[in-house]
Amino acid sequence: MPRAFWWLWTSTLINRMGGFVSVFLALYLTVDRGYSASFAGLVAALHGLGGVVSSIGAGVMADRLGRRPTLLIAQLATAASVAVLGLVQHPVAIAAVAFLVGMSSNASRPAVQAMMADIVRPEDRVRAFAINYWAINLGFAVSAVAAGAVARYSYLIGFFGEAALTLLCAVLVFVKIRESRPEPDAGAAGEPDVSMGTVLRDGRFMAVVGLSFLMALIFMQHATALPVAMGEAGWSSSDYGMVIAVNGVLIMALQLPVTRFIEHRDPRMLLVVSALLAGYGFGLTAFAGSLGGYALSIAVWTLAEIVNSPTQMGLVVRLSPVTGRGRYQGMYSMSWSVAALVAPLAGGAVIDTFGSDALWGGCAVVGTIAALGYWALMRGLPSSDHGPAKDAAPAADEVREAEQAAT
Repeated sequence: MPRAFWWLWTSTLINRMGGFVSVFLALYLTVDRGYSASFAGLVAALHGLGGVVSSIGAGVMADRLGRRPTLLIAQLATAASVAVLGLVQHPVAIAAVAFLVGMSSNASRPAVQAMMADIVRPEDRVRAFAINYWAINLGFAVSAVAAGAVARYSYLIGFFGEAALTLLCAVLVFVKIRESRPEPDAGAAGEPDVSMGTVLRDGRFMAVVGLSFLMALIFMQHATALPVAMGEAGWSSSDYGMVIAVNGVLIMALQLPVTRFIEHRDPRMLLVVSALLAGYGFGLTAFAGSLGGYALSIAVWTLAEIVNSPTQMGLVVRLSPVTGRGRYQGMYSMSWSVAALVAPLAGGAVIDTFGSDALWGGCAVVGTIAALGYWALMRGLPSSDHGPAKDAAPAADEVREAEQAAT
C-alpha cells in the first residue's frame, strides 16, 4: 500500500475513535436534557437525513474541488457543528444542528472512498477497503467504550472531545495527504464528462445501488429490530449487548484473514454468497431460543458483512469512470444513508403488524432477491479489473514516485 493510504487510514481510525456523539446522543437528550424518547428519535432521524442530503453533494465536490478540499471542509464543518451541538439547548436548535452534524460527518465518505480508489492499485483495492472497514469497526468499538466512560462525568466533554479529534483529522489531511484526483485527461480516451445525470443513467451501477440498499436494509435490523424482538422474548438489554458483541469480535478477528482469502476470487460468487448468508443469517433469528442461538445467527450474518463490504466497494470502483468517482461513491453512500432511515421504520412496522418471525422471514426473502440480483447483474462483468479501473494505476504510481522524491 502507498504511504498516502496509511495516512488516510489513520485519519479514518482517529475519526471513528472520536465518534462519541453517535453513541450517546439519545442518552444525552433523554437522560441529561430530559427530552422524550420521541424527540430523541426525531433528532436521530434528522441526523440521518443530513447524511442522505450530503452524500450526493459531497460526491460532486470530490470530483469538482478535489478529494482533499472536500475532506478538509467536511472535517472542519463536523468539528464546529459537533461543538455547537453540545452547547445549544433549545429543541429547535438541537434538531437543526443535529441535521448539520449529519450532513458534515457523512460528507467525508465519498471523498475518502474515491481517494482510496485513486491511490491504490486495482489488484489491492478489495484489501484496502477491507483494512479501512476494519479501522472503522475498531474505532467504533473504542469510541463506544470511551463514550460510556466520558458520559459518567460530562456529556459536554464528549462533544468537545469529538470536535477536537475531528479537527486533528483535518490537520492530518492538510499536512500529510496530497490531492489524488485524476486530471480530466487521465481517463480513457474519449471519456465523456461525468454528471449526476450520467450516474443516474448508468443502469448497471444503479442496479448495484439498489442491491446495496437491500443489503443495508437487512444488516441494519440488528440496531433496532433485534433488540426489540429479544426484549419481547424476555431477554434483557445486557443479554442483547452480550450477543451483539459477537459481531464486533468476529470483525476484529476475521476481517483481515478472510479478505486475504477472498481478495483475488470471483466477486460474482462472493456477492451472491454474502447476500444469502445475510438473509438467512437474520432468518435464523426466528429459531433462536437461547443466547447461543442468537449468537449463531449473528455469526452467520457477520460473515456476510465481512465478505460483502469490501467486495461491493471494489465493484463500485470498477463501474465508476475515473473522472466521476466522487459522484459514483456519493450515490453508493446514499443507498446506506437512506437504508438507515427506512430500516428502523420498516422493521418496527413489520414487528407490530405481523410479529418478529415475519420480519426474520422477510430478511431471508430479501437476501434471496439480492443474491438473484447480483447473479443477474454480474453475468456480463469480467471477473478481473478492466476499463476505467486500470486507469487508476498511474495515479498510484505518481503517488509512490512523489513519496520517493520527498524522501
